[in-house]
Amino acid sequence: MNNEPSPVPVPQERKVVLYRNGSVYTAADPFATAMLVDGDTVAWVGSEQAATSIADSSMEIIDLKGALVAPGFVDSHVHLTESGIALGGLQLGGVRSARQLLDAVASFQGEGPVFGHGWDESTWADPAMPAADELERAAGGRSVFLSRVDSHSALVSSSLAAAAGLSGLDGFTSEAQVKRAAHTAARQEARRLPEATLRSYQQRALAEAAENGYVALVEMAAPHIGGVSDLRVAAAWNTADGPAVPGILPYWGELAASEEHARTLLEGLGVQVRGLAGDLNIDGSLGSRTAAVRSDYSDAAGERGSLFISAEQAGAHLAACSLLGIQGGFHVIGDAGLDAALKALELAAAEVGEQRIRAAGHRFEHVEIADADAVQQLARYSVTVSAQPGFDAAWGHDGGMYDQRLGSRSRSMNAFASFYAAGVPICFGSDSPVTPLRPWSSVRACLEHHNHDERISARAAFLGHTRAGWRAAKYHNPMAGQLVPGAPASFAVWDVEELMVQVADGRVQSWSTDPRARTPLLPALDTGADPVCLQTVKDGAELFSSPALRS
Repeated sequence: MNNEPSPVPVPQERKVVLYRNGSVYTAADPFATAMLVDGDTVAWVGSEQAATSIADSSMEIIDLKGALVAPGFVDSHVHLTESGIALGGLQLGGVRSARQLLDAVASFQGEGPVFGHGWDESTWADPAMPAADELERAAGGRSVFLSRVDSHSALVSSSLAAAAGLSGLDGFTSEAQVKRAAHTAARQEARRLPEATLRSYQQRALAEAAENGYVALVEMAAPHIGGVSDLRVAAAWNTADGPAVPGILPYWGELAASEEHARTLLEGLGVQVRGLAGDLNIDGSLGSRTAAVRSDYSDAAGERGSLFISAEQAGAHLAACSLLGIQGGFHVIGDAGLDAALKALELAAAEVGEQRIRAAGHRFEHVEIADADAVQQLARYSVTVSAQPGFDAAWGHDGGMYDQRLGSRSRSMNAFASFYAAGVPICFGSDSPVTPLRPWSSVRACLEHHNHDERISARAAFLGHTRAGWRAAKYHNPMAGQLVPGAPASFAVWDVEELMVQVADGRVQSWSTDPRARTPLLPALDTGADPVCLQTVKDGAELFSSPALRS
């Protein structure tokens, strides 16, 4: 028996850092130029003159040289492993034909499956796709899984189709593109990866996020995407030894039939999740024509997408989650899909009462097609909408994918201003790898929405990408997402060209730039380039630092 005393951990010396000579985005003082971080907490924000009086040799002092310190971004909808695979695989966003796609597959180096992401036939002059055996030959016999940009369908090689047993599954034809059940089976077969490989893909995505100013990522895990093993690897980053990484706020998208069933699902995961929500798919995507719409797709007569969950099933799920006091929710894109989700809210409210529904803080992901009545219903039940501004930037322009799929119906999509006006809580994310981890581009997309009536101010968009992300995930610290004394020291430092107030209405902008308005300034986003991240810090721990920060 070992009688030696256990080593007593030595407390780490608390680090104090003074940032000065820049700009601090804070409600405490819109003219702040300096901030003091004591350990994991914002201790003070204020003026340059005051910073001079408190600076001493015990602190690290960082001269911002005019840089902006702002709350760190929260991405409210990501897929870590898929993002890492996309970053390390074939980048197919620039492909414009089947021939170019096959050439890309043939040029891919390495061993094992050929992964690719981002092809979008709506941008091709000829939308014809390669055959499964053509993919097989181009890859030299390796299995091929090429995810469409929306991640709701894929092109697969004949060997992968055989290994996954796709024949006879819904969504499988003689073509290379697979959808629905066949897509799920193909992805699961291609993603049979060792835990170490999953970790390496996730680590790559986390590094990408940190380099772009994200302090937290909302992981949308589900059985049909990566399974429980993938969820556990993602959740483990919150307690992992080694370099600090963005925080993970995990959800699990599995349908519960009752309160007891929901409790059993949660207990079986082996990790804490924030709710049974996220990519629990009521429907699919517009790009793959699997989103459930009320009337035919404009470019595919007779097609109206797919409902994967009935209103009754969805209602039982929301009731079960509400009884447990946890968040429930769904992936929902089409208007018919939203009809089912709203009917589910009514059914759940009839079973457990409206107050329980509102108190649970349920969340719906995407909600791309919502009319005025639907917006009011979402507000009534206090449902948070987790939206992706990058979708509108990529596909909302005239002649874009939305226009192709829906015609005039596309004009009212992604109704950000309408949500805000009705009091619907809204937060923003990327759905990475569907759109990239570029938060300022996402903020800009809110300002430049293709429908002028749905544009929102930079301040509203920024809050939706920061503080609202914490609140939507029911994070325990209500001060998260702001830089005021006592708040968590979670922020990013940005090299910016110009700071200004940007709103949808020019009349408001002219007043807001008056110093008496006391409106904090944000980077000008009409310069043609995003701000450059110099440092990312979460709870006082440095996640990323550019050499330029301390030079």
